[in-house]
Amino acid sequence: MWRSGLKCITQTMSEQTVNAPVYYNSLYRHGVDAKRRVQVPAKWRPSRADVEFTLIVWPKSAHGPCLRVLPPEQMSQLMADINAMSNDDPNKVVLKRFIGSESVQVPLDKAGRICLPEEMTKTAGIKKEAVLVGLLDRFEIWNPNRYGAVRGEDQVMAGAAFTLME
Repeated sequence: MWRSGLKCITQTMSEQTVNAPVYYNSLYRHGVDAKRRVQVPAKWRPSRADVEFTLIVWPKSAHGPCLRVLPPEQMSQLMADINAMSNDDPNKVVLKRFIGSESVQVPLDKAGRICLPEEMTKTAGIKKEAVLVGLLDRFEIWNPNRYGAVRGEDQVMAGAAFTLME
């Protein structure tokens, strides 16, 4: 009886580990190898081996684009949000066209790396080094110089942004 109880506890713990959410927090600097592969931090990796991330060229920065990385749940939510828009809204098709043409699915290799497509790395200015920035439910991959400028702006705006949480 004791062993069957232990088996139940072990199964429950492993199910919780598999179903535990991944939070993308912190900041990491990683090299980008000659094949444009970049290491995803171990704590950011999904527990399942068959998960693919969606990379999107994200244009919303005065300092140049970065790569936004969405896990499957966030990509599904993005699609649901876009599909919920009115068909009369011209932004709906623009978003679908832009995201559809400026995104790609990338698997995580056995070493925990993703391969960044050549055209995307050129657009985002990523060469030999990348900064991976956690956004809690997703993350971004930046050229270090571009991210330095964005981080400075974020620090200026942080005081006002945090007042929204009070």
